[in-house]
Amino acid sequence: CIGNSGPVDEAIAGAIKNGNLVACAILSGNRNFEGRINPVVRFNYLASPPLVVAYAIAGTMDIDVEHQPLGTGSDGRPVFLRDIWPSQEEVAAAVTGSVHAEMFKSEYGQVFEGDERWKSLKVPEGNLFRWAEDSLYVKAPPFFEGVTAKVGEFTDINGARALAVLGDSVTTDHISPAGSIAPDSPAGKYLIEHGVQPKDFNSYGARRGNHEVMMRGTLANIRLKNLMVPGVEGGFTAHQPDGEKMTIFDASERYRKEGVPLIVIAGKEYGTGSSRDWAAKGVQLLGVRAVIAENFERIHRSNLIGMGVLALEFKPGENRQTLGLIGKELFSITGLKAGIKPRQTLKVRAEFGGKTTEFEVTMRADTPEEVEYVRHGGILPFVLRELIA
Repeated sequence: CIGNSGPVDEAIAGAIKNGNLVACAILSGNRNFEGRINPVVRFNYLASPPLVVAYAIAGTMDIDVEHQPLGTGSDGRPVFLRDIWPSQEEVAAAVTGSVHAEMFKSEYGQVFEGDERWKSLKVPEGNLFRWAEDSLYVKAPPFFEGVTAKVGEFTDINGARALAVLGDSVTTDHISPAGSIAPDSPAGKYLIEHGVQPKDFNSYGARRGNHEVMMRGTLANIRLKNLMVPGVEGGFTAHQPDGEKMTIFDASERYRKEGVPLIVIAGKEYGTGSSRDWAAKGVQLLGVRAVIAENFERIHRSNLIGMGVLALEFKPGENRQTLGLIGKELFSITGLKAGIKPRQTLKVRAEFGGKTTEFEVTMRADTPEEVEYVRHGGILPFVLRELIA
């Protein structure tokens, strides 16, 4: 699924970085975003498993496999893809001769028994899960912290700052990367501080049970382009109003201490790609109250609402460019306190340098149920309150 390849030899990785080279890979995965399988590999091409093997034999992507040989045989003659590609009959014969019903019966007939390691696990008693305080893989998430028995008054958002200003087609992989963890990233530094060596980092996907890692990885994809820091790639932003450049995570922590709510501004197709729930969980944990975009990918919009993050759409014909938004503004979003309803129109005010820009947005909570999720601060507080009631 994710296609993590493991580390690239340091000498090769260094040459790619120093030469600003566009390295590429071929994989039989389900998506091919930049840097997905390795931070230094920018271009990834999807192909069937046999084609991946064929390109591996050739040892280059710069080849026309239909007309150029993959290599030279032991007899000194060129070997083409058509020479080694199996026929349908050969594939069928291999399957028939190798796959038997007993294989599945033996594997799945004892699937609930587990091996010795599973059987030797100590099972604590009681109805509640006992969190291991020293675990860096599974930690108690803070989603219920501060949740009261009854929902409080819904208020407008005032004095907000932009954490990121993004372009079109920002994917959930940009928002919440699932690949390797860089040692110099906020997530990498966190793991090192807790005694984990880089060789044991594993991936964001493997660490998704630890919110401390995942929130530090949010908006930290190495290919993210935050327009607030032009010419820079990766999870960086400019803290406002001083403009100091820092990581998005560090900025979010500073804003949290300052009591400043956050927003994200984006273009078309925000959240496209994998329906990764951490792309919504992560921004919520960073303190993002609303994402304002031209439009949203369907499932990601639903995930944002489910985490209590407002999914707001610019009105047709308007976007960050037409409105002149650059991310240095002080934002307020009004119309929430009076009571919210599906697809409600809200007003946004952006103030910077003595200039005030006002525009309207559509709140993409599309159903009464989604409005309730927003009002409660997400599905989790909503369900908890329902259980208490």
